[in-house]
Amino acid sequence: MMNTSNNEVVLNSIISTLRSNENPLQRLQPLIPHLTLPLIISILSSKHLHAHPTTLLSFFKWFQTNAPSPLSSSPEPLLTLLHPLLSRHKFSDAKSLLRNFISSDRRHALHSLLLHPNRSLPTISKSLLDTSIGAYVQAGQPHLAFQIFKKMKRLHLRPNLLTCNTLLNALVRSSSSHSILLSRQVFKDALQLGVNPNTNTFNILIYGYCTDNKFNEAVELMNRMGEFRCFPDNVTYNTVLDALCKRSQLTKVRDMLLEMKNSGLIPNKNTYNILVHGYCRLKWLKEAAEVIELMTRNDMLPDIWTYNTMIRGLCDEGKIDEAIKLRDEMENLKLIPDVVTYNTLIDGCFEHRGSTEAFELVEEMKVKGVKPNAVTHNIMVKWFCKESKIDEASNIIVKMVESGFSPDCFTYNTMINGYCKAGKLGEAFRMMDEMGRKGLKTDIFTLNTIIHTLCLEKKLEEAYGLAVKAGKRGYILDEVTYGTLIMGYFKDEQENKALKLWHEMKEKGIVPSVVTYSTVIRGLCLSGKTGQAIDKLNELLEKGLVPDEATYNIIIHGYCWEGMVEKAFQFHNKMVENSFKPDIFTCNILLRGLCREGMLEKALKLFNTWISKGKPIDVVTYNTLISSLCKEGRLEDAFDLMTEMEAKKLGHDRYTYNAIISALTHAGRAEEAEKLRSKLVETGQDVKTHDTSQELGSGDMMYSEQISNLCTQGKYKEAMKLFQETEQKGVSLNKYTYIKLMDGLLKRRKSISKVA
Repeated sequence: MMNTSNNEVVLNSIISTLRSNENPLQRLQPLIPHLTLPLIISILSSKHLHAHPTTLLSFFKWFQTNAPSPLSSSPEPLLTLLHPLLSRHKFSDAKSLLRNFISSDRRHALHSLLLHPNRSLPTISKSLLDTSIGAYVQAGQPHLAFQIFKKMKRLHLRPNLLTCNTLLNALVRSSSSHSILLSRQVFKDALQLGVNPNTNTFNILIYGYCTDNKFNEAVELMNRMGEFRCFPDNVTYNTVLDALCKRSQLTKVRDMLLEMKNSGLIPNKNTYNILVHGYCRLKWLKEAAEVIELMTRNDMLPDIWTYNTMIRGLCDEGKIDEAIKLRDEMENLKLIPDVVTYNTLIDGCFEHRGSTEAFELVEEMKVKGVKPNAVTHNIMVKWFCKESKIDEASNIIVKMVESGFSPDCFTYNTMINGYCKAGKLGEAFRMMDEMGRKGLKTDIFTLNTIIHTLCLEKKLEEAYGLAVKAGKRGYILDEVTYGTLIMGYFKDEQENKALKLWHEMKEKGIVPSVVTYSTVIRGLCLSGKTGQAIDKLNELLEKGLVPDEATYNIIIHGYCWEGMVEKAFQFHNKMVENSFKPDIFTCNILLRGLCREGMLEKALKLFNTWISKGKPIDVVTYNTLISSLCKEGRLEDAFDLMTEMEAKKLGHDRYTYNAIISALTHAGRAEEAEKLRSKLVETGQDVKTHDTSQELGSGDMMYSEQISNLCTQGKYKEAMKLFQETEQKGVSLNKYTYIKLMDGLLKRRKSISKVA
């Protein structure tokens, strides 16, 4: 440890050396072991050196490079040096030093010292705080800059307008949810400190409000500009117009354009581009084209961005010929189509024309010197995956790498989806593993696709395990993740696990939508727990959500399935009072329930009431009643209904004939039965089961018929096996098939219970 006199000797020696002109820094090397923090501060605050800021700056950089870490990482020498630099208006050097220090100051020691300085340091000046705000903003830390701004407010120090605008701009573009609130506070404090805002100040704030969907506040601020002798310019109007277009408020757009013109401003190219983009988003392509014509009439040629936007709009609407024509128009105006132009056209051709024209465009862009980029390759990968041509998609990725582009998240996620749809889960997991090694993250959509595929394959524990692992790795599991798992467990008759996931989802603050509620309600009804399903429906209604007709029909079917037809009707009547509009499925479910419980007369009464109200009926409606009438031996009534079907041009199908043939045979009318059977054989392929499903899609006719036939024969175990096969293949069955299968399973359950 050196004594005070030795310190003074070293200090004087260093100052003397620095003031000399003969390589002073090289001569200081032997003194490095004697450097201490007080000594460094004394050198940097020496009055003898203040007149030589360049020398001080050189010494500081030398000291930071050569001094041991505790000394070089201390913020005190920097703050000492900034005082003479700023007093001589070396603002650029000061900000550069601050920014470099901030980038390595992970503990924010400098920030703490600026807010709470030591007594040994020079007074923290206005210019230092002002410059520090700019440095923290440039370092990407606007919220730390905000705290320094608040210190200026407490000290009643007025910041520069440029500082205020810089901080405001950084805050409104920050991803933090509190940024707009903080920017509002900065504006308010700046006004109190006497800062006179300019048009740029207002433009920054208006942009912030618009991006935060606070449109009314943006317009209110725009109207206040006159109070500060500021006036909206093109940037102001363009910002608001862009927000209006994104909100599809085209009436207000027209009003704003008129206001803009009345204020003496002429729309510029950005204005027109915003309008073109807005109209294209709304699919108002005619109006977008008129804007482009208006641009040319005003001697303002559209640029490549304008045309690319319009081409995208046309391609989204499938108007490929018009898009290509517009591309040709670009070339006539000496605007060279770029990679975005070609990517848009290629994607549009794949979507609406097929692959031939798309690949021709790929070759054309190469001939014209436009190099395909990563997006071009991703578009081709997407197309091949959509067409289930996974090998071809893999080949594109190889070419992509050869062209110097690395597969990105989109590439991997597309391939993973493709492998899942092809049933190649092993390859999908391999791709996920490869993504992880490259530091890329699977998106939640892809994760949900894999979970859905695992659920279809009845690999529920693997699906759940994957979701748990994803959650631990930082993925935010969403409603779709939980809904998929819940449905999977219900289908596997594991309702306890399904309900456990339901509660876990709610505990995590994920608000279930109507879709997820309907999934749980359906699962409970299929599990024979319609009472619990009603509780979920009430919970749904209490939240202000509106279920669809399908959800009500599920509960009505649940009651009927459990043999509680009276409760089904009570529920039906109560829901009708609450604006439920029964449809053809409701009628068929209730008819089926009544007939199954032996209440044929009530079923006929419901049927007649339904017809008298002019409500639609279908083949399933008639088949349900005809089948029950045949079982009761009421063949003449059944024939009357068949005649009605013909009159209403509802063709008889094999289910109609099978019911009649069976009843005739049972009644000993074999000759009539044989005639009908012959008629059925003669029609051959022309006889088709009518698909009445409006909820489940058109369905696969072959599977629907096979399952229905097995149910008719009482082979419910085989029918259920075939049903599971269709689910694995993603085949949609018609609603009649689902009802028949449920009916069959109920009969089987009843017969088992009777034996027991």
